[in-house]
Parts: sequence; structure tokens; C-alpha cells
Amino acid sequence: MSEVHPQSSSSSTGVPIVPGAGNIRLVAVDLDGTLLNDSKTVSERTVRALAGLPERNVRVVIASARPPRRVRHIYKSLGLDTLQINYNGALIWDEPNLRAVYHRPLPGNFVRQMVDFARDLYEEVLVSCEVMDRWYTDRSDQSYTTETGRMFKPDVIAPVGEFCKLEITKLLFLTEPAIIARLEPALLERFGKQVVILQTDEHMLQIIHPKAGKAAALGRVAAHYNINLEDVMAIGDAPNDVGMLQLAGVAVAMDNAPARVKQVAHWVAPSNNDHGVHAALVRYGLCD
Repeated sequence: MSEVHPQSSSSSTGVPIVPGAGNIRLVAVDLDGTLLNDSKTVSERTVRALAGLPERNVRVVIASARPPRRVRHIYKSLGLDTLQINYNGALIWDEPNLRAVYHRPLPGNFVRQMVDFARDLYEEVLVSCEVMDRWYTDRSDQSYTTETGRMFKPDVIAPVGEFCKLEITKLLFLTEPAIIARLEPALLERFGKQVVILQTDEHMLQIIHPKAGKAAALGRVAAHYNINLEDVMAIGDAPNDVGMLQLAGVAVAMDNAPARVKQVAHWVAPSNNDHGVHAALVRYGLCD
């Protein structure tokens, strides 16, 4: 598939003519800004539609930047039994058995270099490290935090040198937006070829292994289930979803997505507050 999906032509029914659209066997869906509305819930009509997909021999896979513990309540509420993609693809998690089936971490000594570099520039930067499904930090400070940080306490509070002896699934830098705006280009100049740096919030940078990503993880999950990529639908709203949208046979962006995400989509669904995932499932014949 090309790097950018052209806008699809339409049949007489108005449905985009997309290779594989009639044979979707796996739906990979992002959470925040996609499946979840701004109240962080899934609409009832979407829950019902997703619940009916297994009867159509279609698997549902969550693909999120969140750690497993922050996905668990959604996974259970949807009655899923599939693998899930966490940390933007740095981890593929088997939730029923509470184990990793794929893990692409950063070396701890390399993470320490990035932390030292960032704090040499801006000492006040908060550092969080996710290791599998555990949260390590050296400062218990809620000034700037994540959605997960609002729900859970750190598993370990210790000097950076202690937890950087481990392999780090995801590194996060958190501070005021003005500093993040200056820190990101500095990190990219120094480490940009060795990591993937994602800014999904104005006060936060997320850093993962350069070979990790939702696209690579989705490819592995599809192969695990013996599903061809042309038979995969991916639905997302953010720049970190672009790779998996480009990989999937059917790519759907949310109306609340930025232009660069919409450009790689076959179809733009209503927003996450307007049952966009449900609309996509209807559009492509996966529910009534």
C-alpha cells in the first residue's frame, strides 16, 4: 500500500470502494479521541456494535498509548479476549493471561543519557518510566501528569539511576508546555535517530524504541491471528495512529483528527463525541 491513501472513489451506495472492505476480519481501534468520547466513555451503541463483531468472525484489538492497567476496565467492559497494543506499540499484551507476548524496550543506560540531557537543560522536568506495566519515577509530583497518573500511584519512587538499570518500555518527560516546546527539538537533534518521540499532549513527550510503533505491532497481531493486512480496518485520530492507518487495508480517521491523519484515511468518520467508531462499522458493513 502506498504511504498515503488517496481519497477513495464511491459506489452507487456511497460506500468507498476500498480493497478488502468487504472482508474485514480485524478492527484495530485507538482509545483516546477515537473509541472514547471526551468523557472517557464508550457510547452504548458502539459497545453493542463491537460486541456483535465476533459473530461476524471479526476480532477487535485495542491499540493505545496507554499501559495495560489503564486499558483493563475498557477491555473488560467490551468483553474482549484478544491481544492488545500498548505504549504505542512498544508492548503487545495478553490481558487474559496478564503477560507480554512482544516487548520492544529502550536500554536503561540510554534512557539515563536522555534523562541527564533533558535535566541539564531544564532541571524541573519530571521523569516517568514505564516498565511493562509498572510505573517508576524519582519525584511524586502531580503538577504535570498523565491520565494514568491521575488514576494510579507510582509503583516505585527511587533515584533515576536505580530504575535505569532496567529496560524501559516507555520514557515520559512532563513539564510546562513552553519548556516541552523547546525540549522536543533539542532531543530530536541529539537522539532523534535512536528513538521515536511523540507529543500527544502539550505538557508531555513520550519516547519509545525506534522500531516500536502501532504499525509494527498491528502487523504482528494480524500475523498472530493469520489475518492479511488488507483485511484489517484501523481507526484512529492522532499522529501516532498514522502508521497503522497506512498499514491497514481500510483506514478510518475521526473528524476530530488533524489534517495529516485525515490525509491517510479512506474515510473520515464523525467525531469521537458523535459515535464515530459506530459510524465506521456501519459504513463498512460490520453492523446494522
